[in-house]
Amino acid sequence: MNQINIISDMTNQEFLSQYARAGRIGLAGGDTLIDKAIARAQRHLDDQARWGKWSHAFFFQGTRSDGHAWVIESDLQIHRKHLQFGAQENRASKFHDEHFYTRLAVLDFGIDPPTCAKLVSHGLDLVASHAKYSFRELAGTLVALRHPSLRQNPNVLARSTSFYCSAFVEHIFRLAGLSLVEQLDVKNTTPEDIFRSWRPHAAYVLERPVAAKTRKVVAIAKAIRRRVTRSNPRT
Repeated sequence: MNQINIISDMTNQEFLSQYARAGRIGLAGGDTLIDKAIARAQRHLDDQARWGKWSHAFFFQGTRSDGHAWVIESDLQIHRKHLQFGAQENRASKFHDEHFYTRLAVLDFGIDPPTCAKLVSHGLDLVASHAKYSFRELAGTLVALRHPSLRQNPNVLARSTSFYCSAFVEHIFRLAGLSLVEQLDVKNTTPEDIFRSWRPHAAYVLERPVAAKTRKVVAIAKAIRRRVTRSNPRT
């Protein structure tokens, strides 16, 4: 059984500083509508229909000469007058935002340096060729999640040069002679599939307690309910 280590007393920055290493895989989850939609769709992977925790996957290429850890990923990012839509390199510091990335995981598959170099090379090839992010293929995967027999078949909406995040990660691993998921088409791979990978690994999961702001909102809601109850006693 794979080892899952739960960490709760770190910031995102501290967590990544501790566990982000070349050859490891990162997973992220959040509370935006898109994150929740992806998490909900992955309930079909769970026997008890529990929502998935992860909505994005990426690959750590290691620390570079600038002293920062870098990732390779397929994502959509909007900067000032600049749009990144597909395979790209980014500093891991983009995941330091705890309001946007409310949970993180790092998966260590024990990748050796030569294999890691292959993974980075394949990832950079896709960056250089401007492989696009594919909402189309993501929609095809959502269809397959509702019909498990389709997941072994090619994604019905596949395109040859496009990948959404977790399909991108699985693709570069297969190019390096590895596979993280069994009996699935590359482009039907979800972040939750990668977290549950059959390949032996250690998982480091950052799950913080409910934020103080959230606790305050809950306390206010309870106080309001008490006041309403007192002002409208049963007769």
